[in-house]
Amino acid sequence: MSRFDHTAIDDVIHGRLRLGIMAYLSVVSPAPFVELRAKVNATDGNLSTHLSKLEEAGYVRIDKCFVDKKPRTNVHLTKAGRAAWIDYLARLQALVSVQ
Repeated sequence: MSRFDHTAIDDVIHGRLRLGIMAYLSVVSPAPFVELRAKVNATDGNLSTHLSKLEEAGYVRIDKCFVDKKPRTNVHLTKAGRAAWIDYLARLQALVSVQ
């Protein structure tokens, strides 16, 4: 990896809201949709749209189930998502530490 290659930054993760989603899921996975929505300060529709992009990339998995007869949506960071997150952070670190 080149020390300075801004083109190698993962555009799927780099969006502000998707970055927040990935950061939160790297610590809390699975996260209930409503909790994630509150943490990243998004609307239902906006969060759903960005989760779809992350899901298409294979970075998150979304499960729907019932808890006490109430629907619950959980968002999981996948193994590929964790690897992409770690790579994203490494590439950012390389950019800021260029001499």
